[in-house]
Amino acid sequence: MSNKMTRRQWLSQSGIALGGTALASYWSMSHTAFASEQETSHAPVRMMYNENPYGPSETARKAMRKAFDEANLYTFSRGEAYTKLRSLIAQQVGLTPNHIAISAGSTEILRAAALITALKGGEVLAPHPTFLSLTRYAETMSVKVHWVPVDEDLQFDLPAIRKKITKNVKLIYLVNPNNPTGTLTPYDKLRPFCEEMAKKALVFVDEAYHEYVTDPQYRSMVELVREGHNVMVSRTASKIHGLAGLRVGFGIADPKLIRYMRMRLTGTNNIIGLNAALASYQDEDFQKLCRQKNNEAKEYVYKLFTETGRRYLPSHTNFVFFHTGKPIEEFQDAMEKQGVLVGRPFPPYLDWCRLSMTKPEWMGKFGAAFQKVMG
Repeated sequence: MSNKMTRRQWLSQSGIALGGTALASYWSMSHTAFASEQETSHAPVRMMYNENPYGPSETARKAMRKAFDEANLYTFSRGEAYTKLRSLIAQQVGLTPNHIAISAGSTEILRAAALITALKGGEVLAPHPTFLSLTRYAETMSVKVHWVPVDEDLQFDLPAIRKKITKNVKLIYLVNPNNPTGTLTPYDKLRPFCEEMAKKALVFVDEAYHEYVTDPQYRSMVELVREGHNVMVSRTASKIHGLAGLRVGFGIADPKLIRYMRMRLTGTNNIIGLNAALASYQDEDFQKLCRQKNNEAKEYVYKLFTETGRRYLPSHTNFVFFHTGKPIEEFQDAMEKQGVLVGRPFPPYLDWCRLSMTKPEWMGKFGAAFQKVMG
């Protein structure tokens, strides 16, 4: 057995956390070594679930290791980690802790919003295609969902959504940037729409990919919450923070709505996830590096799709939606045989693929597989 220790093993055993400039230096020195691990591994490249391929930051990993000593403690709403994280998020968005609900992933916030709509006997209005956790859960409770197809550019058709609203619609659901298209609804169109619709229903804006957006014109709809409008925003630690497996998400809204929602949440957060999020949300350098690497990966696929004549949508997320020209199941199977896992079907766009970005140094494996499959 070899006595050699990899950088990754050394970091795990030493408990050392690197942040800021130190993390950038470490990344520069070690990403080539990490690439060789993937190249020699038989594990397929995961490009299907919009995961952060770098995992948690080193500061988050250190916080997780330390949190094991608190694994015997309940978190609840008065736990130290819970309270600190709630206060941190409130500070970062310019609101009070009473405006924040922490949940077991943002999916729980989405489902709680659907539950509240059902309890009020309301209906949901949403564009299509989009992320389905809220709408699917609503349908399990016999809530009617009014769907409005995206326009020919696969952007939200806000005028059509406006026309579709009825007195029974109690929730309008918008994902910005949208999933699976990766498109961003411009601020100068989204804000007035939300402001107007909030007079008729709760406008729920899912900002799961908020941290990946680099468009200088982009602004979060949290500003409408600050101004007292009937708007709710959700965020998640699952994406750029690399904590998808630890389930930490947030709802941001008026304190009265947050209080009503928190009474109906059924999940609880774990001490490891809370402490990891608390550390990661303060590690801005890690987020910058993840954005940089994500953009490098996107530039690779943009170039590849342009050279091969494939239509794609410029993305404001960590994935790219592109036209395969063949049934997605057929493309999935062929790519899996080449060691690359790609996204699932998103009706009615059954010959399009949502491709999650991986590390830039691993994109070559995707490119080779793509060229072989597409001929």
